[in-house]
Amino acid sequence: MKNSKTTVKRIAARGHYDKETIYAVLDAACICHLAFVYEGYPVVIPTIYGREDDYIYFHGSSASRMLKTVDDDISISLSVAMVDGIVLARSGFHSSLNYRSVVAFGVAEKVVDTSEKENALKQITEHIIKDRWEEIRPINEKELQITDVFKLKLDEVSAKIRTGEPKDELADYKLNIWSGVIPMKTTYMEPESDSHSKDLPVSKAALRLTERKNK
Repeated sequence: MKNSKTTVKRIAARGHYDKETIYAVLDAACICHLAFVYEGYPVVIPTIYGREDDYIYFHGSSASRMLKTVDDDISISLSVAMVDGIVLARSGFHSSLNYRSVVAFGVAEKVVDTSEKENALKQITEHIIKDRWEEIRPINEKELQITDVFKLKLDEVSAKIRTGEPKDELADYKLNIWSGVIPMKTTYMEPESDSHSKDLPVSKAALRLTERKNK
């Protein structure tokens, strides 16, 4: 996984190249950003995704600019990032964020096998909310036809992670300035039923997600 593209240059000690660390970050995030060149200019598109084994799946309308470009076998870059805290140092230079991030490179492959395509869409759905696929109606033929799915093999990929307190200049520790970390986390609120579901019990998958994530 470590090569000239994936090697972390700035503060190399924060770089991680093992699957366990990289996949943990990918599994914790909800959205990725896909970068590619379209008609000579750079484009970055946010999209949801799902991971299974060594592949990231992403999808969209078969008419989308993003997927039409990706289908041309061009190189793309995929990234995710999550903020875990605001790091307040005694100087602006050393102030930072605690974060987890992943960057991957490669050429995405279009998923054409129907069974794999359905499984990929399941992985994307369940990446956001586990067990939801079993609660919803099956995807129909029309939806499959107008939806394209691509997969990116996680061969060229690395993670970069910052944790811990601020790291100030030695002289600055003597200054009478408060320094520390403001932790951050995603909070899931109570599920809200839509106007057609007022008399129905709340999704078990939604309840499990909110209960598990807010512990």
